Amino acid sequence: MESVNLQYGDTHFVFEAPEGALLRAPLVALADPQSLLEQAFDRPYGGRRLEECVRPGESVVIITSDITRYTASELYLPLLVQRLNRIGIPDADIEIIIALGIHRKQTDAEHKKILGSLFGRIRVSDHECDDPEKLVKLGTTSSGLPVEINRRVVEADRVIVTGTVGLHYFAGFGGGRKGVVPGVASRKTCMATHYAIFNPPQIGGRHPKATTGNLQGNPIHAAMLEAAQMIQPDFLFNTVLSPNKQIIGAFAGDLEQAHAAACELARTSSTVPLEIPCDLAIISCGGDPKDINFIQAHKALDYGVNALREGGTAILLAACPDGFGNPTFFDWFRYHDLKEFEAALHSRYEINGQTAYATRDKTSRYRVIMISNLTAEQTRQMGMEKAQTLDAALEMAYEKLPAAARTVVIPDGGAILPVITPA
Repeated sequence: MESVNLQYGDTHFVFEAPEGALLRAPLVALADPQSLLEQAFDRPYGGRRLEECVRPGESVVIITSDITRYTASELYLPLLVQRLNRIGIPDADIEIIIALGIHRKQTDAEHKKILGSLFGRIRVSDHECDDPEKLVKLGTTSSGLPVEINRRVVEADRVIVTGTVGLHYFAGFGGGRKGVVPGVASRKTCMATHYAIFNPPQIGGRHPKATTGNLQGNPIHAAMLEAAQMIQPDFLFNTVLSPNKQIIGAFAGDLEQAHAAACELARTSSTVPLEIPCDLAIISCGGDPKDINFIQAHKALDYGVNALREGGTAILLAACPDGFGNPTFFDWFRYHDLKEFEAALHSRYEINGQTAYATRDKTSRYRVIMISNLTAEQTRQMGMEKAQTLDAALEMAYEKLPAAARTVVIPDGGAILPVITPA
């Protein structure tokens, strides 16, 4: 047995994991984070250093992620601004825009957490996806996607995109182009991009290439990349983090090339092979902010069930202090039949509806017991069962599992992708 802390919001549950049951990310040798960041700036992918992309007198917008995804921005943003200052760009010509997508606005405390020592020094604003006055229409992509982007981003002389690269349950990986689309795109663009996850109605179902850890042939990735390139970002800076939020890699340079290199590291540091599917998966999202709301916590569930046999049981630890993460999300669970659900999405698509559909799809194939701040009725309506504690959840699970249930414990569910790989 091995004692493990399963993070839950800003606290944790202690669990005695059976021998061999712990699923952790592969160990990666850690280097000094400051050195990794500096080396990334000095060795950009695509050839052009930051100093070659920006000239004195130009205005610079830096796009960075919101509080729902930790990126180590409080470390790399000051270094980025320091380099811009050396080039001859004063603080007054720099603005940081928080890539909210369709998420809520950030508080001052959250801005401070994101900007670190730059808070109060560099101007910061939250992206607004629903204000037409603050958006610019750039045209359409080859697939017909309407592209509308934050006006400040479009009108800036230079645009630098930052963030972190990790697994994403339908875009393959986060980071890179996602800083622009959906990060600083209109709601209309966000929804149109995400809608590409579905096959045409006459075929039905989800596109087979729109999956975790895959970029090749992924229609979501292709649509986001083409849309992001319409603003011609000048420089990218992405980190890759370990599950405990340490920097294991940093990548700078060209939007596509630097992102692709970061994805390779994220792939090797996030996928964990399993020889046979399991009966029970105990999944922690990894604590705050990965379980700040259910929309964020869903990622850990989506990855974790890959460890299960069909009909297996998942216990999900997700505090969700911010509830669902969007006011329209829960409304979608009035649809219980998946075909009816998909038809409703084709007629009136919403990104939150897509996440709700993905949740309902999993709860139709697996038993899910959830420990969270959501009510028993909310949990039931989502197709899951509520437990108050981990002990209670385990008792509920074992009632319907075989005596020698094969079990995996995933302490960092938002950062680990189990892959069934027979010996």
